[in-house]
Amino acid sequence: MTTEPSATDGDVEMAGKPVRPPLEIELLTLFPAMLQDPLAESIPGRVQARGLAQIRIHDMRHWGLGRHKSVDDYTYGGGAGMVLRPEPVAAALDELRRPDSTVILLDPGGEVFGQARAHDLAARTHLILICPRYEGADERIRSLVDVELSIGDYVLSGGEIPALVVVDTILRLLPGAIDAGSTAEESFAAGLLEYPQYTRPPVFRDLAVPAVLTSGHHEAVRKWRLKESLRRTWRRRPELLEDRPMSREEARLLAEVSHEESVAAADAAEAEAVQAAEQADVDRP
Repeated sequence: MTTEPSATDGDVEMAGKPVRPPLEIELLTLFPAMLQDPLAESIPGRVQARGLAQIRIHDMRHWGLGRHKSVDDYTYGGGAGMVLRPEPVAAALDELRRPDSTVILLDPGGEVFGQARAHDLAARTHLILICPRYEGADERIRSLVDVELSIGDYVLSGGEIPALVVVDTILRLLPGAIDAGSTAEESFAAGLLEYPQYTRPPVFRDLAVPAVLTSGHHEAVRKWRLKESLRRTWRRRPELLEDRPMSREEARLLAEVSHEESVAAADAAEAEAVQAAEQADVDRP
């Protein structure tokens, strides 16, 4: 599948303002259908329709070997499963690679993909993503790529789903893809998890929207969101706070969060102890 940009060669114009040329992305896969529909919908589809990106999906069997277009073979030394051969990948890269290309191998042993790498890749001009299958890729393929990326410590059937994760994350960062305020406030944008979000109704099953969010006091809302972002990160991903440079305001709010959480934990422990004592009195003959 090739999704053509909606603008002519050169800079795309958005709202009368010239922006960078479309980001070109090539995807090498044995299962093109796994990528076509997801990349044609929602934000990825709109990004392409606006001419901000051009995505081409290539069937690696096009560069396969022999009459049957073979792309895999048994592993040397024995073992279950098939391994992606280096020749089809090399032939594809020989045809597609340019001086400005960045070639990415989706692999469980690669660098764990994060927001900083997403920003880095979104600033480039031509990306080629290789989606292995079976038992993985011949080790010599690694010598042909620039970056190896993993989306986590678990096993998938192939590189297509990781490729979708990487591409979707990158496309959201392109100028003009979505509202700039959305990307600025999303999780990890500032190295923190995003604050809690609420919408209507104001009360749902006895759970009310925090009053500050309906107060109309913009500065109070900003401070609440920052504090709750720090709180959520402190609770769920404390490692993100290690060695993170903080403003004076963030440090003060984090100290408040730490104190509040400690008090809450002490109160919960005390309540549990009282409940256990009461239960012991009930159970005592």
